[in-house]
Amino acid sequence: MRLPASLLRPRARVAPAKSEPLSRLGEQIKALRIAAGKTGGELAAQCGVSSSLLSRVERGLVSPSVETLSRIAEGLDVSLSRFFSDQRSRSDLSLVRAGHGIVVDRIGAVEHYRYELLGHLLSGNLFVEPYLVRLLPDAKPYVGFQHPGMKFLHLTSGRVRYRYGTKAMDLKPGDSLLFEASALHGIEQVQEVPVSYLVIVYTMRE
Repeated sequence: MRLPASLLRPRARVAPAKSEPLSRLGEQIKALRIAAGKTGGELAAQCGVSSSLLSRVERGLVSPSVETLSRIAEGLDVSLSRFFSDQRSRSDLSLVRAGHGIVVDRIGAVEHYRYELLGHLLSGNLFVEPYLVRLLPDAKPYVGFQHPGMKFLHLTSGRVRYRYGTKAMDLKPGDSLLFEASALHGIEQVQEVPVSYLVIVYTMRE
C-alpha cells in the first residue's frame, strides 16, 4: 500500500507563537537597555547571563527565571517591577507653544546667555532637556562648558566659531553638532549677531 505523496513530504516546522506578555517584557528590557546606553553584550556580561539568552528574552522568545530578571534589573539599575509597567499606555508628552518656553537660570549658565526651556522628559533613566538659547547683546564668548551626557546643538541664527576640545568649527544657521559633553566646549568667537541656537541635553539618571 502506497501512502499519499502529501504524507511522505517532511512537514515544515511551525515556530511557536510569541507570548504577548513575554513580548511586552522583552520590549521593556530592550528599551531600558538602550536608554542606559548599553549594548546587549555589555549588559549580558554585567548581569552574568549569556548574550544569546538576553537576546531571546528581549525578543520575547523565552520566559526568563526570576533570578535572571533580577540580574538584568540590577544591571540596568531599576527595580524588578519596572519591567512589568505598561509603557505602551503611557502618554509622556511635552508641548510648548511658540513663545511660551520657560526662561530658566541653569546651573553653570553664563551671564547674558538666555535659556528658554522647551520641555522636560524622563524616559527610563534618560533625561531630555531642550533649550532655545539666545545670546543677549552683552554676551561674551565662553568655551568652559563641561558636564555629563550628550549634547545636540543646532544654530538657528548668527555665525559663531564653536570649540570642542582641541577642535574649532565655524558654524552658520542650519549647522548642527552632536557630541559628548564631558569635554570642554562653547562659543569661541561671535562672528555675526544675533546668535541663537537650539540645544538638547541628554543625561542619565544616577
